[in-house]
Amino acid sequence: MLRTHTCGELRLENVGKEVTLAGWVQRLRDKGGMLWIDLRDRYGLTQLSFEEGITPADVLVQARSLGREFVLRVTGNVIERESKNDKMPTGEVEIKVTNLEILNPAKLPPFMIEDDTDGGDDLRMKYRYLDLRRAPVRRNLELRHRMMRETRNYLDNLSFIEVETPVLIKSTPEGARDFVVPSRMNPGEFYALPQSPQTFKQLLMVSGFDKYYQIVKCFRDEDLRADRQPEFTQIDCEMAFVTQEDILNTFEGFIRHLFEKVKGVTIDQLPRMTYADAARYYGSDKPDTRFEMRFVELNALVKDKGFKVFDDAELVVGINAKGAASYTRKQLDELTDFVRRPQIGATGLVYARVNEDGSIKSSVDKFYSSEDLQEWGKAFNAEPGDLLLILAGGTDKTRKALNELRLEMGERLGLRDKNTFSPLWVVDFPLLEWDEEAQRYHAMHHPFTSPKPEDLELVDSRPGDIRANAYDMVINGVEVGGGSIRIHDRTLQEQMFTLLGFSKEEAENQFGFLMNAFEYGAPPHGGIAFGFDRLCSLFGGSDSIRDYIAFPKNNSGRDVMIDAPSSIADAQLNELHIRLKG
Repeated sequence: MLRTHTCGELRLENVGKEVTLAGWVQRLRDKGGMLWIDLRDRYGLTQLSFEEGITPADVLVQARSLGREFVLRVTGNVIERESKNDKMPTGEVEIKVTNLEILNPAKLPPFMIEDDTDGGDDLRMKYRYLDLRRAPVRRNLELRHRMMRETRNYLDNLSFIEVETPVLIKSTPEGARDFVVPSRMNPGEFYALPQSPQTFKQLLMVSGFDKYYQIVKCFRDEDLRADRQPEFTQIDCEMAFVTQEDILNTFEGFIRHLFEKVKGVTIDQLPRMTYADAARYYGSDKPDTRFEMRFVELNALVKDKGFKVFDDAELVVGINAKGAASYTRKQLDELTDFVRRPQIGATGLVYARVNEDGSIKSSVDKFYSSEDLQEWGKAFNAEPGDLLLILAGGTDKTRKALNELRLEMGERLGLRDKNTFSPLWVVDFPLLEWDEEAQRYHAMHHPFTSPKPEDLELVDSRPGDIRANAYDMVINGVEVGGGSIRIHDRTLQEQMFTLLGFSKEEAENQFGFLMNAFEYGAPPHGGIAFGFDRLCSLFGGSDSIRDYIAFPKNNSGRDVMIDAPSSIADAQLNELHIRLKG
């Protein structure tokens, strides 16, 4: 090694030792007779000191020639600092340098390598290898490492086996778009990069590997946002000879283990909520339960009073923003503008304040008596100082809009603390969802999800009412994992493909290998996959998964550091039998 110690480990007990450190110049302070340099490596910072008349002259000359991010190797003696810095672990000591070697000079970096940098997102992504030197970014990747280590520890202790599945697979029509890879040796044919290892992990259950996991790269060619990347990482798991209850208990234990070992947070037993209740009370299949503000349906109280907006609505529903009656007209107008945004889609907002004397004043007083408004207050369990916010319209659209308003109010009222964690299971999803445009059903999860046994009789008569043996884990309004008990019977799997509009030939062509495997003794099985990048960002208190990926893509799916994707040479295209239009 070129060093005896790292830049983060020296303490008072090391005073008097001769040590050798190696790292990057963080900053220099030249006071004429004294010169100090902060030397940085992955482990921390150590202050180096140089003094006129004591430090060898050639070493002092070298030190004064240094710039930021020069790579150094220094030798010297550990001494106690006269002016201690309690904000850094090594702040009680410094190195009195006797020898200095420049291992590599450096150009002036395009932004400050500091915790609070002056570099914008685009610039830091272009020079990501420099951004990775910053302590906050390094800490994010250290958190990711700890989470990966504790994931393996937990699953290894339960006799799970880690198995790698193929990266070059067959393209399938369901789900998001595949990334495709042309095959040189099979002209005109293509592999796909896996969106998940779903069918392979099911085949592993058929093979007798009854507890499988993999921390695996997956790929989806979809529109991007803060919590999506074209390539992402899953904790992918499957178990055989289990019920839904077994899976929920196993992976509830897993998430509690991660919180305890990585965050030092104790999580109580996870509550369970049906999909129907999540939609009715929160307008979302991933409710943020850090705060109450549950939906209250008002149809029975507000219709047939002459207010056309409510009379014509399929659903009138609202929330109680506790303590927000003091909102000004300007703030209420802002909320109205918020719900009218195209991405939310409400036509307007009705509000009612609960005054200190218990009376209620609304924006639609001319249609409702004070007695009517008191009934509203009872429905919301309202108290003086509360603000009631009400939307009306089609059921699904109104619930979705009110969910957005609820989250906005939670943010404004300081109820969405990133250091508070509220995980839960959402269960009993619909098996299928109807696509009006395509005039057919799609699988809510995927085509291999098993229906609830008690709902099988609805397959021919009311397929839209069938509930799935499926479950999602939600933390703070973010879906971090989802899975299901799988179909393990060929006949039922064929029925499922028929419901989804597959012809027999299409089903056989796409998934014949799996259905054939079911005929050789497939055990009952199920599993779950966690979005590992999302988990890391949640644990780290960030809204973007990019902060927890070493080399992420931008919102256009580009790696601006290496300039990818890029065009390829005509010779390569010819070899792959690909002709570009134009």
